[in-house]
Amino acid sequence: MLTKPASSTTITLWNGREIPRLGMGCWAIGGPFFAGDTPLGWGDVDDDESVEAINRAIELGIRFFDTASNYGAGHSEEVLGRAIGNRDDIVIATKFGFATDPETKQATGAFADEAFIRRSVETSLRRLKRDRLDLLQFHLNDFPLEQSDAVFDTLEALRAEGKIDAFGWSTDFPDRAARHVGREGYVSVQHTMNVFEPVPEMISVIEGKGLMSINRGPLAMGLLTGKFTADKAVGAKDVRGAALDWMVYFKDGRMAPEFAARLDAVRDLLTSGGRTLTQGALAWLWARSPRTLPIPGFRTVAQVEENAGALEKGPLPADVMAGIDSALARA
Repeated sequence: MLTKPASSTTITLWNGREIPRLGMGCWAIGGPFFAGDTPLGWGDVDDDESVEAINRAIELGIRFFDTASNYGAGHSEEVLGRAIGNRDDIVIATKFGFATDPETKQATGAFADEAFIRRSVETSLRRLKRDRLDLLQFHLNDFPLEQSDAVFDTLEALRAEGKIDAFGWSTDFPDRAARHVGREGYVSVQHTMNVFEPVPEMISVIEGKGLMSINRGPLAMGLLTGKFTADKAVGAKDVRGAALDWMVYFKDGRMAPEFAARLDAVRDLLTSGGRTLTQGALAWLWARSPRTLPIPGFRTVAQVEENAGALEKGPLPADVMAGIDSALARA
């Protein structure tokens, strides 16, 4: 289980290590991959630039990196392996459940049987150049509750064998988040949360059960960076331009008008205290719960520096948090 955070901008992990309450999400640095013609990545990348950005994050104190076996059809893990390798001062979290073909960059299905899990673990260890996976997360968001028991039996076995140190579930469903509490080694839930989506039911489970809240989408897939205008579209290989049910922040490659209006309502509050919009969005998450660990994505050194710069300013104060709730008409 996660222990109580030591301060507003650090968190103590399941193994007793204290790290900054900020990780780096590595979906984007994996580069393009697809389901047929539908893009699932964030566009083309420069691996040298990605490695430089990872190294800069480490220089700035970042010690947590999140990836998945399918990001870039495995390329994200390979880039992390090149940059970090088997350094024991860095925590790397990865995920399993979605299969991809690294040659064609195509998604090939979703699987959760024991043989697949074990193959995925060995592949991730090889790509990441690690002796053991620090945190392995089940990637299938809405997997049937009862069937998940066998999945987590396998994860317990892998932990006993020394292949992984801890495990969790990447899910937006509170009942799934709570299902495996009590299993030794079950420490975290990765879920969507940002200023637009405060997910009170999920936070209630996490705080009540002593889990770590790993926040994906902390910047609403880039909307909370402030770099998008109504007429600015994403690139052809960018997942934000895809017609996917869960793509709510962007429509047809442009920011969704309803979220653009919400952003306008809170922009001044988020940028209070000398913060950039990005830093305000991260500060909101730290103020939301003492168990949050946001993992904003990155592709450049500048993005890493802006993200890490939020740590110096800390969580948003209570009056600003209340103002945001009022501006978004939340009780």
